[in-house]
Amino acid sequence: MEILMAQNILVIQTAFIGDAILTLPLIQELSSKYNNKIDVVCTPVSKEIFSSSPFVGECFVLDKKGAHKSLLATIKFAKALRKKKYHHIYSPHRSFRSSVIVFLLRKENSTGFDNSSFRFVYNNKIKYEKDYHEVYRNLSLLGDYDNGKWKILPLVNVTDKEIAEVRQFLKNTDVNKLKVTIAPGTVWETKRYPEKYYVEIIKFLLDNNYEVILIGGKNDVELCKSIEMQFNGKIFNSTGKFSVPQTIYLLKNSKLLISNDSAPTHMAMAADIPTLTIFCSTVPQFGFIPYNNKSSFVSYDNLECKPCGIHGQKKCPLKTFECGIKLVPDLVIDKIKQLLQI
Repeated sequence: MEILMAQNILVIQTAFIGDAILTLPLIQELSSKYNNKIDVVCTPVSKEIFSSSPFVGECFVLDKKGAHKSLLATIKFAKALRKKKYHHIYSPHRSFRSSVIVFLLRKENSTGFDNSSFRFVYNNKIKYEKDYHEVYRNLSLLGDYDNGKWKILPLVNVTDKEIAEVRQFLKNTDVNKLKVTIAPGTVWETKRYPEKYYVEIIKFLLDNNYEVILIGGKNDVELCKSIEMQFNGKIFNSTGKFSVPQTIYLLKNSKLLISNDSAPTHMAMAADIPTLTIFCSTVPQFGFIPYNNKSSFVSYDNLECKPCGIHGQKKCPLKTFECGIKLVPDLVIDKIKQLLQI
């Protein structure tokens, strides 16, 4: 890659936590290309991710559901950014609001996807390839990354204090047992593999002398508590206890992560551990599979109704949830056996 003189570069990414993590490889490459740290426009939730990247300079929080909900507030936000005098803007996020910010910054050097809202504001429009992995798609804003060169893992720093808190949690576990981490929650109900199936998988892991740790955010506390209660103290529950960087550090102590098609899959790429992603209503072809060489996925695809949306749904439109129900635990356990070499 040609290294240019240090320049002020801005990346706009105000999507979900998983999308933020998958934007880090683009930021890492931009930092190398322009010989400078990269500033980011992000959401309040994803700020901790970008702030933990050694390649990020400043984080400007766009609170789309709060302080910057109105168009007028977004305009004021963009005007304040003009003072930074950015040389180039990259926006992997394709929303109307992101394009408005690019327009108001009045930068001739702006790069976005050709299917972005108000795409005319970008003077460099890159084809959005639906069949690419999300990391590959993001890197295409910068250049050609074919032949596997796109498989760049996200890098996240964890502070000594954060590490100490995770290690304190791990002291309660058995150091002599290998650990498998499970992330059973997700915002979208049709992405969520059935709780009773996760219970069967945990039973299999315990029978094979693995230790199980549950992870998740505050919204997953109730679900994970329900699973935990069924094992009478035989599994460990970290749900809601740790930040994203801390969760990544926790994952580094695991032999395997089992996750829905959700943010923990991408956290595991930052930890670079074997990952098994379970696709219920969504499909691997959307480009969000685990992409290191240690990982795999499982999906029941013989359904006309699948996929029902790129993000899944709050409820199954057909009220059958066959994409999850027909993906029986034995199919998942077969993959687990392969990854753990049981």
